[in-house]
Amino acid sequence: MRQKNRPSGQVSQSIAVSAALMLALFLLPLAVVAPFRSALFGREDPADETGPEAESPPPPPVSGGLDASRTLRVLDGERVLEMDLGTYLTGVVRGEMPASFQTEALKAQAVSARTYTLYKLQSGGNHGETADICTDQTCCQAYAGEEAARAKWGENADAYEAKVEAAVRETDGETALYGGVPILAAFHSSSAGMTRAAGEVWVNDLPYLQAVSSPETGDRVPNYYSRAEFTEEELRAKLQAAFPAADLSGGMEGWLKNAAADGAGNVESVQVGGVTAKGTQVRSALGLRSACFAWEIQEGKMVFFVTGYGHGVGLSQYGANAMAEAGADYREILTHYYTGVTVEPYAAGGG
Repeated sequence: MRQKNRPSGQVSQSIAVSAALMLALFLLPLAVVAPFRSALFGREDPADETGPEAESPPPPPVSGGLDASRTLRVLDGERVLEMDLGTYLTGVVRGEMPASFQTEALKAQAVSARTYTLYKLQSGGNHGETADICTDQTCCQAYAGEEAARAKWGENADAYEAKVEAAVRETDGETALYGGVPILAAFHSSSAGMTRAAGEVWVNDLPYLQAVSSPETGDRVPNYYSRAEFTEEELRAKLQAAFPAADLSGGMEGWLKNAAADGAGNVESVQVGGVTAKGTQVRSALGLRSACFAWEIQEGKMVFFVTGYGHGVGLSQYGANAMAEAGADYREILTHYYTGVTVEPYAAGGG
């Protein structure tokens, strides 16, 4: 059925509204994470992959497809390297996720890393005209060259390198999209049963970074439970530096009060010497592994008991591996952790 022609004024207005909405999809994430770039990804180092360097020659490099058509300028220390997106992503997957993980989890990591990289390219990144992205995980994403990864993997080097390259190659160009554009694909090491919404951790909320269940269990995650302890002097110094207006007179048993936590135990807010603070701020001030913590006084020290590792937003790496072990493929994993996204090839702005 032919539709009636709309007046030109309505068409212009519709185009303007659509353009504004598309711009908002890029600008809002920048407002969310700008003050928190160094904590965007919280990951555990790859586990159980050490050993002597393998003697076998490396397999051929990743090549072909959409990833190979895009060249990146990658800041590695003081030098800027040029490489195609596929080569860069292979290094990121080596550096970000244990290669012993399930193949579908590695594929999910490859798509997350690709999505984050494309998001950075389109939103301007952190390096201006110098580079598109870097190899520092506190700024962008971790990156491991093949030689260094093989030395760590030892006798498993050939098999692990083949798995990582296949994860990138077999997801060539595939990207997590919301509203047709790449998302801010945050990820972390492990959650305490639930991920966290972006608004609980950073400045604003994002529709695709919402709290969802995460199936990893403590017996499968290294250092899933941790503790940190502080003397009264140490605790006062750290809290006063982070919260200068806090009243830390009196004993330390009264310094932290009225904690509000979510269903997984993540501290959403707490009073620090009368100052309302986010749990993530306390985590940062004390260097805790996550904002899922509780505390008590033991033998004159304040002891914090912590679950999980990382900010808890977006894809959980150990949760992704648990889902893969249960039979989920990488698209199921991604659409579980990133609410409302589609996973499909994305070539806009390539070259």
